[in-house]
Order: sequence, then C-alpha cells, then structure tokens
Amino acid sequence: MDVPFTWKVTGWFVIGWSQEFEAGQSRALRYFGEDLVAYRDDDGELHVMTGNCRHLGAHLGHGGKVVGDCIECPFHGWRWGPDGSNRYIPYDPDRPNKALKLRVYPIQEQHGIVYMWHQPDGKPPQWELPDPFTKFPEITAGPDQYYPIYPTFSRRADYEPVHPQVVAENGPDSAHFRYVHGASVTPVSLDWEAVDNEWRFLTGWPDTTSDDPDKMALRIHSHFSGLGYAMSAFEGAQNHRLIFACTPVDNGHSDLFYSIWWPREQGDTCDVAPKKIQEKVERRFLHTVFEDLDIWRYQIYVENPPLGRVDAKPYMAMRRWAQQFYEVPPEESSAGTPIKARA
Repeated sequence: MDVPFTWKVTGWFVIGWSQEFEAGQSRALRYFGEDLVAYRDDDGELHVMTGNCRHLGAHLGHGGKVVGDCIECPFHGWRWGPDGSNRYIPYDPDRPNKALKLRVYPIQEQHGIVYMWHQPDGKPPQWELPDPFTKFPEITAGPDQYYPIYPTFSRRADYEPVHPQVVAENGPDSAHFRYVHGASVTPVSLDWEAVDNEWRFLTGWPDTTSDDPDKMALRIHSHFSGLGYAMSAFEGAQNHRLIFACTPVDNGHSDLFYSIWWPREQGDTCDVAPKKIQEKVERRFLHTVFEDLDIWRYQIYVENPPLGRVDAKPYMAMRRWAQQFYEVPPEESSAGTPIKARA
C-alpha cells in the first residue's frame, strides 16, 4: 500500500500477547523496519531492544540466552543488560565495552497485551498508555468479569499491506458496515472529538423495533490512542470490549492484532469460555477483522476522497488529527523518490 506519509509512526503499538513471551527465552521480532529481540528475564520482566549484537552483528533473537536480566549473544557470549549496555565479555570479564549500547524500546504489559513505544528518534513516551477498563465511565465491569482474551478470543494477521492510517479511518466510516460486514442497519455517528493524542467517537446502532429514530439498541464507545490501536466498549445489545491494533513491520506492511473481552456467564470462574460462547464470538465478531482485511489488502490510498455528507466532517477531522504522529517525512521508494498515493 502506497501512502503519502511515513510508516515510522509515533505512539504505543501492540507487539503480541504476554503469554507468547515465555520466561528465559529470547524471541526475534521485526517492527518499524528494525530487527529486534524480546526476552523475559529471570524476574519476569519483559525487554525489547535492538536485535543485532554490537560486536559482530549476530541476531540476539536467534539462539540468544537469558542470563539473569541480560541477553547473551549466541555468537561470542557478549551479554547485554536491560538498559542496552554491554555488561559482560566472557574472554575479557573485567572490561565490558561501556561505549556500546543497544537501543531499548519502552514496554508495558496490560491485561495480557504487550505494548511497545515507538518514536523514530528514540524519544521516551510522550503520553501514558491508557487502560481500556478505566477509559469508559459508562461501563464499570472490571477485567475479572470477562473471559481471558488469549488465546481463545484473540487473532492476528501478519505482514499485511495495510497502514495504521487506513485502519483508523474505519472509525468515522459508518457506511461500510452494511456492505463489508452485512449489517442490517447503518450505524450512526453520535459524537466524536479529538483530544490531544486520542480520537474519541461514539457510534449508535438504531433500534429497529422502535419507532423512535433516536433510540439505539447498541452504543459503541471507542478511543484511538495515537494510530497504534483502538479500544472499544459495547453498551446495550452486546456488552463486550475489544482492542484492535495495527503495527508497522516495515515500509509497506503491518501486523494486525485483535482481542475481545467477552463477559463471563454468571457464576462461571473458568478461564476457558463454554464452547457455545466460543462459537458465537468466532462466528459473529472475531471474523469481522478479516472482512475488513479483504478490502484493505487491495485498497489504494486516496488523498482527496469525494466523501459523502454524513462522514465528510469527522473523516477529514481524523486525518488532520493523525498528522501529529508523523514526525519524520515519508520513506523513499526504491526509485529514490517519496512514495505518493495514487488518486
């Protein structure tokens, strides 16, 4: 997908679920065009940093060993601490190379999801990671009132030709629900606002059993935290929560992550939802991201779209809001010219 802005977007981005990062093991990752290594140290703390050893370039995520709070290079045994510093050289144990450091990426784990902060120049987080269980005062249910999201109610799609901007623009796009998802009614944009790094919107699904056009069977409260991900809380006909994230891998592709918190049945304390609930969530909700993906895979980005009257104002307001997360210019194409969108 060609877009007129960078893929090195600033913000918090999902890189997986906590259970995927086992204690004492290293894991190779690639995001924002960089090879990375993730490892969980002996105290259970998760770290992500530059993937290649500064000694002779071996990838720490392929065979690297966890030693205490360090990651040990599989090539010559150099150890790197969670602050990115060289802590130990086995054949020169008293003289670590203090001049060398790996770039460290801030990490937070929240409700079983792993988030990484990315800023192209390595600046620290510019805003706190929001919590989907405190963002929506209309809905007070806590995490323990939902079934665990992983692995039953989580899905991912790897290395797809989709930019986070395109995913975010699904928010103000009410018309696509009827055609992409087969919705029987067209949802209504009830409210929206841009507040610093957040785009907040409220969507209503009209109650077809009522003669009152303003009566809604369902309200969906949604907040984008930067362009990395959206969190939503459903109020009414459904009462689940979800998070949908898009994280750039390189110039042209992203990984997508989707998790649903489904309300527990009364009195059920099991960590695995009943089969009937699993089948319902899979059939009615988990597959929807792949319906969108079937569009996004082949979509081109139109800079000046001829929008309809209903969606034009929030759509363009979101595009203006999104510009704050592009702190570097677009990457160059293989021909040496900035990538531009096709009209």
